[in-house]
Amino acid sequence: MERKMKSMDGNNAAAHVSYAFSEVAAIYPITPSSPMADFVDQWSANGLKNIFGTKVKVVEMQSEAGAAGAVHGSLGAGALTTTYTASQGLLLMIPNMYKIAAEQLPAVFHVSARTVSTQALNIFGDHSDVMACRQTGFAMLCEGNVQEVMDLSPVAHLAALEGKVPFINFFDGFRTSHEIQKIEVLDLDEAAKLLDQDAMAEFHNIAMNPEHPVHRTTVQGPDVYFQGQEANNTTYDSIPNIVEGYMQGINKITGRDYHIFNYYGAEDAERVIVMMGSACECAKEVVDYLTAQGEKVGLLQIHLFRPFDIQYFLNTLPKTVKKIAAMDRSKEPGSIGGAVYLDTCAALEGQANAPTVYGGRYGIAGRDVTPAQIKAVYDNMKDENAKKMFTIGLVDDVTHLSLDVHEPLVTESADTVSCKFWGLGSDGTVGANKNSAKIIGDHAGMYTQAYFEYDSKKSYGITKSHLRFSKSPIRSTYLIKAADFLACHSQSYITKYDMIHEIKDGGTFLLNTSWDAAELELHLPGDVKKYIADHNVQFYTVDANKIARELGLGNHANLILQAAFFKLSNVMPVDDAVRYMKEAAQKTYAKKGEKVVAM
Repeated sequence: MERKMKSMDGNNAAAHVSYAFSEVAAIYPITPSSPMADFVDQWSANGLKNIFGTKVKVVEMQSEAGAAGAVHGSLGAGALTTTYTASQGLLLMIPNMYKIAAEQLPAVFHVSARTVSTQALNIFGDHSDVMACRQTGFAMLCEGNVQEVMDLSPVAHLAALEGKVPFINFFDGFRTSHEIQKIEVLDLDEAAKLLDQDAMAEFHNIAMNPEHPVHRTTVQGPDVYFQGQEANNTTYDSIPNIVEGYMQGINKITGRDYHIFNYYGAEDAERVIVMMGSACECAKEVVDYLTAQGEKVGLLQIHLFRPFDIQYFLNTLPKTVKKIAAMDRSKEPGSIGGAVYLDTCAALEGQANAPTVYGGRYGIAGRDVTPAQIKAVYDNMKDENAKKMFTIGLVDDVTHLSLDVHEPLVTESADTVSCKFWGLGSDGTVGANKNSAKIIGDHAGMYTQAYFEYDSKKSYGITKSHLRFSKSPIRSTYLIKAADFLACHSQSYITKYDMIHEIKDGGTFLLNTSWDAAELELHLPGDVKKYIADHNVQFYTVDANKIARELGLGNHANLILQAAFFKLSNVMPVDDAVRYMKEAAQKTYAKKGEKVVAM
């Protein structure tokens, strides 16, 4: 069977699946989950049908608390209902989540996991929001890349219905939610065949209906409340088997191998990292790098975090393991350790020759997680003076918990082409690069990855676009620090920021500038000139702003710079690229009228 490949981000993948398996979506937008709700709203407005043959009914509320209340009410009325949220938005849903879980309603909350604001607002990704929901009774399913979001999101919907437990289906904010990857689109008709029709009928039978009224949400005293809490133990005990069963169904459709815990690495590993989310992709690269050198290391990736099944965990872990680093992407101040650390310790309690467990914190608030940091975790486990609790990704000169991270480690595949673009927020650079990534992914026969680094100011802040292209799937979930192609779209940056050291020897550097040759000689910093000369950098300039003004495009020089990228990078024939650029411009600017498209 021919597999349909398409370039999309994690939000698009989650929305694609969620729309198919939902009848109602109650929404309230919050970064970085907003595109999921936006996609679903657009598709509903355009009349797209779900697997039940109906349009999803979309209702936008006035807060996340209102959205959660609407989800609860809609489920009570017998409609399969979903929502999309993150960070404080998810926390505002918690009161309703307790009720939804206790009433055994099959909701799915798709969460682009994001930092919960503490001493400051932060819009970027970690697991602090989902960790705040552990006590609500929601099951939790986690994905580490865009393909996993596409493949495993149906599992949340299917298992929620059969298992009578609502799900948080989560993936890392920005790092997965906004990262464009070329992925295989799941055959939803095949996935729909996995739906338990008996469970669907049972769900409809208990729906609120004036024809057969029922008594709900009583007030209970200490004589019965505790018993009610314990009576649902068997429901939660059944969830891991149900989830594993649906994963096997997805595996038959996709040919991939998903389990509630997946192990990657040496069969006789002695040092293993346990974690979940996008950093697992980086860890897999490091595992390949270290095992190639004969080191006995591995990664245990968590997919089903709640309920946490001890027996599955122990069965997945190699019997040879002596040391484990349990990694948490959130902080619980005052706790002995993070949730993954504590669960790992509890799972190993009483086991003969149990491994030593170390606890690590990483990637808080979207902090980049690099191969060198992951290698430091493996190195720490074999150090005689190993830190039992540690952090990576920063230098802790206060409490001295951070591990020493040495020189950068190159673990991406040798054929990967890395491109980085420095732009100005709202100058069109990000939009053009999204289109470039999709053009190359969909038409050049290559795998693609595009990740966009913003600061919180968005408009007129710095944007950095990170694009990778390869003949094989790309697992490098970290920023580009050594580019084959580097572009600076704002000439003032060249004197303010050290970007030239981000280019490889023999790489290509494109500067968008109004300076002529004499002015370049005058204004280009000396260290930039020296680096270009010493490292055989191919240096090009273009005055895209002048060309844009002459064409009547105002400040929108992005398409000119996009054309220059295709010309210089040779990722695909430039004539083909221009044709696809025109098609992309037609889609992107069609709302603004034919005149704008023509320009």
